[in-house]
Amino acid sequence: MTRTEEFEELRPLLFSIAYRILGGVSEAEDAVQETWLRFEASTTEPRSVKAFLSATVTRLSIDVLRSARVRRESYVGPWFPEPLLDDPYEDPERAAELADSVSMAALLLLERLSPLERAVFVLREVFDFGFPEVASAVGRSEAACRQLAVRARRHMAAGRPRFEADRREREELASRFFDALHEGDVAALRDLLAADVTLVGDGGGKAPQLARAILGADNVARLLGSVVERLSQAGVTFTPHEVNGQPGAVFHDRDGQVLHTFALDVLDGRINAVRIVINPDKLAHLGPVADAWAIDREIRARRRARDRG
Repeated sequence: MTRTEEFEELRPLLFSIAYRILGGVSEAEDAVQETWLRFEASTTEPRSVKAFLSATVTRLSIDVLRSARVRRESYVGPWFPEPLLDDPYEDPERAAELADSVSMAALLLLERLSPLERAVFVLREVFDFGFPEVASAVGRSEAACRQLAVRARRHMAAGRPRFEADRREREELASRFFDALHEGDVAALRDLLAADVTLVGDGGGKAPQLARAILGADNVARLLGSVVERLSQAGVTFTPHEVNGQPGAVFHDRDGQVLHTFALDVLDGRINAVRIVINPDKLAHLGPVADAWAIDREIRARRRARDRG
C-alpha cells in the first residue's frame, strides 16, 4: 500500500486514541492531521506503521492535553468532553470496552489522571497495546509504564461507571425516557430516573445554562418536563442518537441547527445522570450551531406575553 493508504486505514484508530486522551473532537482531528504531516515528511520507513503512527498521535495528544488542562481549570461551570456521536474505530471483540471508555462518565474520570497516566491507560487498557509499544509511545521505560498503568487503574476503579450490562435493556429504557420527554409526561419521567439522579449542563459561559446541578428524581423530572415543553413551543425538536457510546439525543432548532446534546448514564434499570452539552464551541463538529441565546429570549418573551394575558 502507499503511505496514504496505510494512514487512511489507521485513521479511525488514531482518532479514537487522540479523542480519549484529549476529550475534544477538534483537538483530536488536529492531532491526527499533524500525525499525517509528520508521517508524510519522514524519510525512513518505520518497521511498524501502526506503532509509529500510534506513538506520534499519542505524543502530540499529551502535549496538547498539558496546555488544555490549564484552560479547563478556568472554565466557566462544569466541563464536559465534546460530544461524539460515532466512534470511527470498531473492534467487535472489544466493543463493550470501547463504548464504556468513550462515555462522558469515563472521560470525566480520565480528567483526574496526569497526561502520562491517561495516555498509558488509553493505550493499554482500552486498545490493548503491549507495554513495549506503550513505553515507546510515551517515551518512558516499560517498568515506569507499568507503574503508571497501576496508578491509572486504581484511580479509574475508584469511580468507574458500571453501565447496564444488557445493551438492549438500556436502549429500551432510553426509548421510554425520550418518549416520556416528548410527551412531557413528568410522572413517567420520574419513574425512569434513579432517586439520586443528577442533571448537569455545560454551557461554558457561552450559552444559557443551569446555575447548578439539579439533583433528585422529582426535581429533574419536573425541570425536564417544563423545559422541553417551552423548547417545543420555540420550534426545538430532538432525535435520539447514541452519544459517547451511551443513549442520548441531539436537539435542533426550527432551522435544523444543533442546539445541544443529551447523554444518559443507565445503571440498575434507571437513568442516574443526564449530561447536557450546549456550549456552541463543542457542537460545531456536528453541523451549523443554533443561537441558544435567541431561543432563550423567544421563550422568555412567550412567558411574559402569557403572564400579561
